[in-house]
Amino acid sequence: MQPSSLSVLIPLYNEEEFIQELLQRVVDAPYPDGMEWEIIIVNDCSTDGSAEAVENFISRSKASIHLVHHTVNQGKGAAIRTAIGHAGGEWSLIQDADLEYDPREYPKLLRPLLEGKADAVFGSRFMVAGERRVLYFWHSLANRILTLVCNIAADLNLTDMETCYKAFRTSLVKTIPLRSNRFGIEPELTIKLARRQARIYETPISYHGRTYEEGKKIGLKDAFEAFWVMFKYRLGNDLYNDVGLEILDALSYAPNFNAWMADTISPFLGDRVLEIGAGTGNLTRPLAHRRKYYAATDIGAAHLVALRNRFAHRPNLEVRLCDVERSEDVQYFAGKVDTVVCLNVLEHVADADLAARNLYDVLQPGGTAVVLVPQGQELFGSLDVALGHYLRYSEAQLRQRLERAGFTIERVIQFNRVSRPGWWFTGKILGRQTLARFPIRVFNSLVWLWRKIDDQLPWPAVSIIAVARKN
Repeated sequence: MQPSSLSVLIPLYNEEEFIQELLQRVVDAPYPDGMEWEIIIVNDCSTDGSAEAVENFISRSKASIHLVHHTVNQGKGAAIRTAIGHAGGEWSLIQDADLEYDPREYPKLLRPLLEGKADAVFGSRFMVAGERRVLYFWHSLANRILTLVCNIAADLNLTDMETCYKAFRTSLVKTIPLRSNRFGIEPELTIKLARRQARIYETPISYHGRTYEEGKKIGLKDAFEAFWVMFKYRLGNDLYNDVGLEILDALSYAPNFNAWMADTISPFLGDRVLEIGAGTGNLTRPLAHRRKYYAATDIGAAHLVALRNRFAHRPNLEVRLCDVERSEDVQYFAGKVDTVVCLNVLEHVADADLAARNLYDVLQPGGTAVVLVPQGQELFGSLDVALGHYLRYSEAQLRQRLERAGFTIERVIQFNRVSRPGWWFTGKILGRQTLARFPIRVFNSLVWLWRKIDDQLPWPAVSIIAVARKN
């Protein structure tokens, strides 16, 4: 689907009486002008005629509606997880299969997303606006307690964590592992969005709740499950589907190490800098300080979201998608920059010669490229495989690659000798595919010492940095 497109995600279980009316309301919803949309329904092994009712509606409708079946009943969370996997829209919105929530309120949920202010929007039943059916006191109290505890766990100030209406950036949530099969999906998604530093907004919605006699499915067991989910995901680190993202997140717990790297390369940077492969911005923050213009780029949608969230307040900083192997992406910055920073990128690139030529072409004459790559193919192990490395460079290989592109090498720096034994042991001996946060914190706390002794260690460094000039 094209940008500004929406996937409406509907978990379905035994709603034969309501599902066709609900689908008609979703089809008739006032979508923003020009927005493409699709409906994804996941039938969680209904035992009534719900699936047949959906198939009947699809046969009569011209809308883009997809019906997916579970072979066994797993719960609302599992159905939402399946629906997210099938979602093709830039945005997704969860819609229950009953009539408790009104699709006419989609514009309110989508507005903060489309305006670029939010990554997720929760529709609150308890903010003062609209109308809501007055129902159970104890159910309402339990909801507020669950929201309070979730706010403590996630460090948020939501008024309605348990709301069905959650709209979000699809590419972001696709990178979050969701484990809860039942109603625990609500606190799990909330806590993980918060811990991924997503911008979360709330908007008031109306609510037409059902009684238990009318088919309401949530109960006391689900409340206890929600408390367990909050405890589990507040303390755990299960935040990423992608190993590379997980490692970048782990490195965010090493600000002293990132400052060491930034201090090493900052003297070679000019006033107008293009950073290729900025990731989640661990180096962007210190490097962008006092620059007249700084472009932080990446190819990962989740990375771009994180960058926009972290640097929304920086008027001199532009976040943009840029694939170093696509000349048209890099040429957008031609004439804008005097320095290119390319840290831990070339080892990921299939055509590294093309990438190096693109770095050369975008620079003005006399411009500088600062390129950092991992060193030593003999260290290549499970961590490199998990990160998607093609190779670990030797100094000669890096020099040759940059010189073929036209650069003159002014300096090559051996950086971070101290972590070579640890990298070798973790990747070659233990065969690990990620970095644990506790050892990183310990390493980070001793960076003051590593800075003093790193040059004195007798073995090669984990990384090499080339400072290259465009003639």
